[in-house]
Amino acid sequence: MKGSHTYVVIGGSAGIGMEITRRLSAEGHEVIVGSRTAGELEGMTGVTHIPVDVTESALPADSIPKKLDGMVYCPGSINLRPFRGLKPEAFLADYQVNFLGAVRSIHACLTALKKADGRAGIVLFSTVAVQTGMPFHTSIASAKGAVEGLTRSLAAELAPKIRVNAIAPSLTDTPLAASLLTGEDKRKAAANRHPLQRIGHPRDIAATACHLLSSDGAWITGQILHVDGGMGALRTFK
Repeated sequence: MKGSHTYVVIGGSAGIGMEITRRLSAEGHEVIVGSRTAGELEGMTGVTHIPVDVTESALPADSIPKKLDGMVYCPGSINLRPFRGLKPEAFLADYQVNFLGAVRSIHACLTALKKADGRAGIVLFSTVAVQTGMPFHTSIASAKGAVEGLTRSLAAELAPKIRVNAIAPSLTDTPLAASLLTGEDKRKAAANRHPLQRIGHPRDIAATACHLLSSDGAWITGQILHVDGGMGALRTFK
């Protein structure tokens, strides 16, 4: 990324969002992080934290600069349960965090994104479970499927001024996924399910997000990028 830019990272104080914030800060950019808690953001160069609960509201208008070069929406959920035990309220909760929170955030930032000097970028997050059917993923895959639809439709509507893309990771070593990675046996089994024989690291996903925000990704829009260790596309039979 050449020169200093200004970005909003929703959910940028933990996991993948934190890694994105770190990278943008290290490259000399200004980053406004919206999340419930500041986490380890204190003292990070060029980073401002704004408390916000995305299930209830968007960033306050007075916290958003007049001009933004990009926005990333990171909040998500991992609600893996059998369908028969999932009430409609559980589907709505996943929809609020994963989809409607993104809608609120884009609405809040859209005017500033349109004023970017170049072509601004929006990065959203899906999951490999939208493309690849997996048991116990009905709620989260449904919510993230909506995110993929939003990505493509919004990319068409906002072209050519704003690019919109989504990243669809597989299991990544973050606090959100901690309950699925307790103990070496679970970690090894999860790694072995991927053709590349490991689980994801936040840096794997953050690198792609920052590429999509940068001028290097200037000819990419309306895409769902699968950063998933091969899970979504490959079957390795031995």
